[in-house]
Amino acid sequence: MLIIVGFVIVLFSVLGGFIMEGGHLLVLFQPAEFLIIGGAMIGSIIVSLPIKTLKLMIAQIKGTMGAPPTKESFMQVLVMLYGIFQIARKDGLVALEAHIENPEESSVISKYPEFLSDHHLLAFFADTMRLIQSGVVPAHDLEALIDTDLDIHHEEVGKPSVALSKVGDSLPGLGIVAAVLGVVITMGAIGGPPEEIGHKVGAALVGTFLGILLCYGFVQPLANNMEGVVKQKSQYYILIKQALLGFHKGMAPSIAVELGRRSISADFRPGFIELEEACRASREKG
Repeated sequence: MLIIVGFVIVLFSVLGGFIMEGGHLLVLFQPAEFLIIGGAMIGSIIVSLPIKTLKLMIAQIKGTMGAPPTKESFMQVLVMLYGIFQIARKDGLVALEAHIENPEESSVISKYPEFLSDHHLLAFFADTMRLIQSGVVPAHDLEALIDTDLDIHHEEVGKPSVALSKVGDSLPGLGIVAAVLGVVITMGAIGGPPEEIGHKVGAALVGTFLGILLCYGFVQPLANNMEGVVKQKSQYYILIKQALLGFHKGMAPSIAVELGRRSISADFRPGFIELEEACRASREKG
């Protein structure tokens, strides 16, 4: 929601200042300039991105409109991991097979629909647990394998924001293209009335204005927001990685989830006592 507020402030400030200086809004309404710049921008995105990355970009843009991760959402993942570790400690690794292979029916994982709905995160957790269950992968090799998996994942989810940022960089240039085309039209009418020439020159300059405004007021901030959201969500992967490595090394469930808690940034990290009490409450509920 804040991103919409920011866009409104940008428009209000730019257009409000223009009106205060005596400008008329209708002068800025140049459909041809919008078509040239907007169409060229959309076309360049389609040309430069494979369909998978394009779909991911659309999903990430939608994600910027949603609610960001919260301390509670990180807490839920930690408590879920604690429950899984407790089962393994009491009944052995074999008892985890049903929880990993059918998470929707798991008495532990099914309590956390937000975690279940993130298919990539769920797959990362399940695949790593399968390796731990096998009992043949040493901790240092498991960590190297997880890091490789995370590097590939972070590169893939980071592509849309990088691509959108590059498109934003090109928008001033597309604005110049629109302006040049407007000047070409103006030169064709150079013998006409001064009012007509002035109108055509103004329309051409709107193209430059629009390209710069879209770049620095909308597209670049949106790309930065997408990058920030991706980094926030990547903390779930780091959390799970650290907790699973601690569990694989034989640490107690409470210590393993503490390793995960310490990997969360201060903005979202639950307190030590908060996590301890939440884990105790989940254990008492069974």
